[in-house]
Amino acid sequence: MKKIILFLILPMVLLAQEIKTSEININPLINGTLFSPEKVSKQNNLVILIAGSGPTDRNGNQRGMENNSLKLLAEAIAKEGNTAFSFDKRIFAQLSTGTLDEKSLNFDDLVTDVKDIISYFKLQKKYTKIIIAGHSEGSLIGMIAAKDNADAYISIAGSGRSADQLIVEQIETLAPNLKTEVEEGFATLKKGQTFELKNAMLASLFRESVQPYMISWIKYNPQEEIKKLNIPVLIINGTTDLQVETSEAELLKKAKPKASLAIIEGMNHVFKKTTNDKTENMKTYNDPNLPNVPELSVELNTFIKSL
Repeated sequence: MKKIILFLILPMVLLAQEIKTSEININPLINGTLFSPEKVSKQNNLVILIAGSGPTDRNGNQRGMENNSLKLLAEAIAKEGNTAFSFDKRIFAQLSTGTLDEKSLNFDDLVTDVKDIISYFKLQKKYTKIIIAGHSEGSLIGMIAAKDNADAYISIAGSGRSADQLIVEQIETLAPNLKTEVEEGFATLKKGQTFELKNAMLASLFRESVQPYMISWIKYNPQEEIKKLNIPVLIINGTTDLQVETSEAELLKKAKPKASLAIIEGMNHVFKKTTNDKTENMKTYNDPNLPNVPELSVELNTFIKSL
């Protein structure tokens, strides 16, 4: 049953723990921070947080966009007695070493990265359960990686449709005159074929170097992938998310009826309380001191305790 979480200021848990952080290097491409409670209980669960699209770091930030959404979420998880791991996407290591080749980027590599992280922590045999929590594009990455590898899965602002369907819908709203051309481009990529781009206006979508990544990404349908999970699932979205509407969460819920669904009133795409006004909403994307909505960590921690 769907739950509507009203935006209320909840009392802080008086026994919230102090936390400690440590740098973890999974491999040369995967580096992150482990957020741990000061006092580890016998029921020590690990939540692996996966960032959304673009060059997003372990804290949920990009150049020119600092909101600390993932850092604050990891801290909230650790304060409740569990451990969280948040990592930089592989593009950061590639950029720092000058080895980034856009043509070689592949969505499946991002899935492999998460599987490698799961294997790393499983070998330590320190954690009771391993939970995958993916945000936005990270929702699909985590969904695929979690199958047969994790004990539970959480989708935060994850799409219920393939990336090409979402992009076409956005184009129809922003530039309807380009819709047909975009649909034709995706139809070619769906066949696993690249094409020569003739309209420079669509370079951000279909430039030659990004087409291989698009091919690897759009082949996945989140509704089909979530059906493959035989573990507890929690689906979360916010009512003021301008990038991923709550209808996407509803699609995931329909595909996985046994999943829990929480729609958080007033939460936007970067976990902040705001309105649907675009200007006000976007201001929160670059305010590192603005807290996450408390209901988000409440939902996650309640779900973890139920496992």
